[in-house]
Amino acid sequence: MLTTQYVPGAPNWLDLGAPDIDAATAFYGAVFGWTFRSAGPDAGGYGFFQLDGKTVAGAGPLTEEGARPAWTVHFHTPDVDALSKSVEQAGGTVRFGPCDVFTAGRLAGFTDPAGAEFAAWQPGDTPGMELVGATHTLCWTELHTTDAAAAKTFYRSVFSWETVDKDMGGNMIYTIASPAGTDPDGDAGHAGIVQMAPENSAEGATPEWHPYFAVEDCDAIVAASTERGATAVFPPEDVEGVGRLAMVRDPFGAVYAVITPSAG
Repeated sequence: MLTTQYVPGAPNWLDLGAPDIDAATAFYGAVFGWTFRSAGPDAGGYGFFQLDGKTVAGAGPLTEEGARPAWTVHFHTPDVDALSKSVEQAGGTVRFGPCDVFTAGRLAGFTDPAGAEFAAWQPGDTPGMELVGATHTLCWTELHTTDAAAAKTFYRSVFSWETVDKDMGGNMIYTIASPAGTDPDGDAGHAGIVQMAPENSAEGATPEWHPYFAVEDCDAIVAASTERGATAVFPPEDVEGVGRLAMVRDPFGAVYAVITPSAG
């Protein structure tokens, strides 16, 4: 369960890289009711998605060479410079940084050994998102990878995550991760790791982290998304004991998931 009581290893920031910020803010505003607040004239077009006046994510133009539209999950670290060394020692790469973001915090972007991109945020004046776990906010993160076993080893090495494997049937193992010293089988879980199906890889899917947003009506949100130019990667389906969920590619190419959690 995600909270704003951020501890090392937990997701504490999320942002969208998009080719057209105005179009992206219009899309997400229509789907989730978010507003957009600029971070100021020196922020290069970066700003904040907000819900009821609280920041739920960031968004900015694509700045890295060869970057494609995507949501990037950031994980809390008390020392992003030390973490960068840990990433490299574990077989990952540093895409950018570490660097200061004014006085808000310190940032670095990484790629894990299988190719999934993620980032780390060392809080300064900004601890992280102001609202998570509520309707139309981030409630879960999930890694789709070509080597789940190697991913578990990598992220445990970098973030000291605790993990537990769940048999979902049909030869599918779902790994739940939580911060160091917590119980991933309880309320502390913050991420899932899942092995990509060979057919998905054959169709061009690549390892990625995906955000999950909580919604009251999964089908209605998917319909609202597709009506505005998005594509349903996985249409709404029920997962016993989890909820009704779907995965969507926005009009610009960034992938996110939505879930109506099971009652109780």
